[in-house]
Amino acid sequence: IGVMFLFIFVIVVLKIIKHYHEEGQGSEVVQGVLLGLVVEDRLEITNCFPFPQHTEEDADFDEVQYQMEMMRSLRHVNIDHLHVGWYQSTYYGSFVSRALLDSQFSYQHAIEESVVLIYDPIKTAQGSLSLKAYRLTPKLMEICKEKDFTPEGLKKASIAYENMFEEVPIIIKNSHLINVLMWELEEKSAVSDKQELLNLSSSNHLEKSLQLLMDRVDDMTQDIVKYNTYSRNLSKQQQQKHQYLQRRQQENAQRQSRGEPSLPEEDITKMFKPPQAPPRMDTLLIAGQINTYCQNIKEFTSQNLGKLFMAEALQGHSS
Repeated sequence: IGVMFLFIFVIVVLKIIKHYHEEGQGSEVVQGVLLGLVVEDRLEITNCFPFPQHTEEDADFDEVQYQMEMMRSLRHVNIDHLHVGWYQSTYYGSFVSRALLDSQFSYQHAIEESVVLIYDPIKTAQGSLSLKAYRLTPKLMEICKEKDFTPEGLKKASIAYENMFEEVPIIIKNSHLINVLMWELEEKSAVSDKQELLNLSSSNHLEKSLQLLMDRVDDMTQDIVKYNTYSRNLSKQQQQKHQYLQRRQQENAQRQSRGEPSLPEEDITKMFKPPQAPPRMDTLLIAGQINTYCQNIKEFTSQNLGKLFMAEALQGHSS
């Protein structure tokens, strides 16, 4: 399908947030299933349910059977039960990984409209809801189908970290009746407002984000070293192969001059097996994760600069 808009009902957002607060602890990732329907050029997500947290003792737990039972139960109570994707929480924006790529490919290959919702609870705690939807690009889908992650295959498909995922615009909507109920509850609520949006404390968040960014840069450096080693070994082998062919040609020329038969043909590919190229998909994912960290740090610092200028103006006004 082409570019589409994503309509998410507030109840879905609240369920995702509730799921994390009940089962997500720190860096613990929670996941669940998205339900809804496709209407013309937009995807409407009207409900969701979580994957249960299970330990090694629950070896007999069948996740697929659990999903089917949940969707069957929702259908019986007249709730949208069509599978349209999944959601996942993230820890400081660390979601660009091979596990997410494989899961989204499985969903999108089976259900074309599938999306993955990424909820960032730490960024949300800073005062702004962080919920983004992603899909794999058509180019990346083709590469994943062929499972050709070699440097040549990725280069041929023109795959870079910028065009691996595409973000789908999100519109959060609710019914008028629910809006009225929320206004009434807000008036009756005795809980004091927490203006986290104006919180100037940012050192911990920024420090952790930079630390994670440095870790991924280190991973990228190691991958570059592996690829450079592969390139040197490949070049060295090509040189040895060329020298061997030259010696064979010279020896055959000498044998022909003496009236002797030429040396028998040999399978060069068996004698000089090319070194195994390191997979480049992991490197692309690392680059994509680094780009995500940089974008998060950019957004976070720009917001904090605005807060600091506002606080400075207020301080000057009060003095």
